[in-house]
Amino acid sequence: MVWRNGSILALAMLAGGSVSAAPVKQWIDPTTGHEIVRISQEPGTASLYFHQMNYTPQGDKMVISVPDGISVVTLKDWSVTPLVKGKDLQLLFTGRKTRTAYYAAKKRDDAGSTTIFAADIDSGKVRTIATVAKGSIGSINADETLLLGQWAASDKPLQPDGTQKKGAPEIKQTFGQAAYAANRPDGTPYTFAEAKEVRLNERLEAGIAMEIFTIDIKTGARKVVVASSKDWLNHIQFSPTDPGLIMYCHEGPWHKVDRIWTVRTDGTGNMLVHKRTMNMEIAGHEFFSPDGKWIWYDLQTPRGEDFWLAGYELATGARRWYHLERNEWSVHYNQAPDLKHFSGDGGDSEMVAHAPDAKYLYLFTPKDVPDVAGIHAANSGGLISPGTFAAEKMVDMGKHDYRLEPNITFTPDNKWMVFRSNMEGSPQVYAVKIAKP
Repeated sequence: MVWRNGSILALAMLAGGSVSAAPVKQWIDPTTGHEIVRISQEPGTASLYFHQMNYTPQGDKMVISVPDGISVVTLKDWSVTPLVKGKDLQLLFTGRKTRTAYYAAKKRDDAGSTTIFAADIDSGKVRTIATVAKGSIGSINADETLLLGQWAASDKPLQPDGTQKKGAPEIKQTFGQAAYAANRPDGTPYTFAEAKEVRLNERLEAGIAMEIFTIDIKTGARKVVVASSKDWLNHIQFSPTDPGLIMYCHEGPWHKVDRIWTVRTDGTGNMLVHKRTMNMEIAGHEFFSPDGKWIWYDLQTPRGEDFWLAGYELATGARRWYHLERNEWSVHYNQAPDLKHFSGDGGDSEMVAHAPDAKYLYLFTPKDVPDVAGIHAANSGGLISPGTFAAEKMVDMGKHDYRLEPNITFTPDNKWMVFRSNMEGSPQVYAVKIAKP
């Protein structure tokens, strides 16, 4: 199932078919005026979840999942090269220190243990990193010494008929589209978004014991960092710069849980990042800034009515909130490596914002709201710093089905936004150029 494919790649290149010409398709979006390229060669290709690292530390290459394994994209020309072959592989992330793609493979001869592998992005050489007897791996720390995982005492499918993969981490990695469905008490069907809330609540109320753990890559030692008798622990991620800092969430309907938390790898400093102050206030889809200094998240006060991208500065506790219009609300946001812009991937009219015209990818430029005439309130330093976004539409997503999340990332040179879409009927990976032609 796993190929050490340096020699295989060389033979394939001699045969003339393994390194693709790129891009496959290129056009100017008639609505936005921005250049779009389709990177992927075949249906079922996917980029990683929005907060997962998928670029080399040098910023020249990106890894993607393809139907028969994992491939490498060279960003300067969008060429696609096979890296590892295997239909049952799960691409996890790249390293922030080394030119390595990490992936997981389930063992077929036992009770579901998972082996984590590392593939050198340049040579294709594969090595075994660790075997995880229970649970799944979701992140690696900044110096690539620790894996971060989560484990649940039992699996509860979010969609009882089996059409939805089990557990939130798998939902985020799936190439296809989520398939939530549920009926109201009168027998009429909920919308997709409402059905998702029902299924999330059922999973939360199941009270399944969970753990967040680390695995020492050098020694294989497994250490429990957070344990819970009933909370649903999810969305685990290491800081991009601090090897000892973890962010995770209490999963479930966002208006019901205190979601965003940080903790140190030794289990100390377990802290709630955002505490709601009104009923139906929600916060979530949290992510670290590229420099590791801020945590950013979707904030709504209340849910579905008033929209913000909120930030929390780890060193000082300072808070900054940028306001968004209803049509600008997005499933996920992200921040450019130069910290000057944010992205938003929009949404459809059934989602939480119920926005009538939000099916676009956006580039947001933050604008702070200054004190009038330079006159400051005595306690202004301890208050939330407000701002707004100047929004630019990047891609018309009118043909996209939002059951597949676009999951935008910025390329390391700040020139492109990479995303996944089914706008042409099947999941593919695309990039849109930030500067207009």
